[in-house]
Amino acid sequence: MEQLNYAQKQRLSFIDFKLMFVGHFTRSEVVEHFKMGLSNATRDINLYKELASNNLVYNNAEKRYFQTKSFTPLFNHNNNETLGKLANQLSGNDNVINGLGIPFEMPSQLNTLNINIVATLTQAALNKKAVKIRYVSLTSSESNRVVIPHSIVDNGLRWHIRAYDCKSEQFRDFVISRITKAELSDKNISEKQTILADKQWMRFVPLELIPHPHNIKFPKAIELDYSMINGKLCLEVRAALTGYLLRRWNIDCSENATQNTAEHQLWLTNRTTLYGVDNLHLASGYTDNLSSIITNTTK
Repeated sequence: MEQLNYAQKQRLSFIDFKLMFVGHFTRSEVVEHFKMGLSNATRDINLYKELASNNLVYNNAEKRYFQTKSFTPLFNHNNNETLGKLANQLSGNDNVINGLGIPFEMPSQLNTLNINIVATLTQAALNKKAVKIRYVSLTSSESNRVVIPHSIVDNGLRWHIRAYDCKSEQFRDFVISRITKAELSDKNISEKQTILADKQWMRFVPLELIPHPHNIKFPKAIELDYSMINGKLCLEVRAALTGYLLRRWNIDCSENATQNTAEHQLWLTNRTTLYGVDNLHLASGYTDNLSSIITNTTK
């Protein structure tokens, strides 16, 4: 490995990455990704086989290389970089600022993930397979579950896997760091367990945000922060992710902008759009206001 140049390591790392997190790759994928000829791609694949012959096996019928059960990664795939690539649908595009020496820092993440569990979950999501997991919940302690993942979610603090839970027969978010064991399953998957049946995922919620009318003295600063147009930021968010976004940015979702603490710099002006969103317990001011409305109605 020490004798290989940077370009060779990049190509071998790509092959290693695909095997670990997707479970398979083709020669044409290597050709397309690196814009190279078939003979060069074949040479790199043969080099990978020389270095890790037990990591892959070729399927003649599918013309595809598959990960073996004895797979051991050649490269140390960084957790955050890996999840970033996977969350962007394995685009594999190198960040243009990499290697330019620009000073850059970000707050350290407190939670760390088991990269092998991540690999199993992503293989399941990409290949539409079920996974047997051991999950530790805040409410039900530790339990065995069978889930069918379809997407990776970054809520700003934690990484989740969005999946159909065979136990509750609902689509739910599972915190990846709370999964202690994950194993691919041969369980058959029905249409009601796929991404198209996840109504909260398929629904998009329009949000209209403005600088908080009571907490912000100079709204122009907030308009610049969020690139607002005519004093308003309009966006559409998946219903399944709406609560996370509202919480992450401390958006006041009360009816009359009554959340008066300094962290509430934005106010949601069209709160009725949240009707039917599942995770509104995360929305500041919305649940309390809704409870008040219900209470007043029943009096």
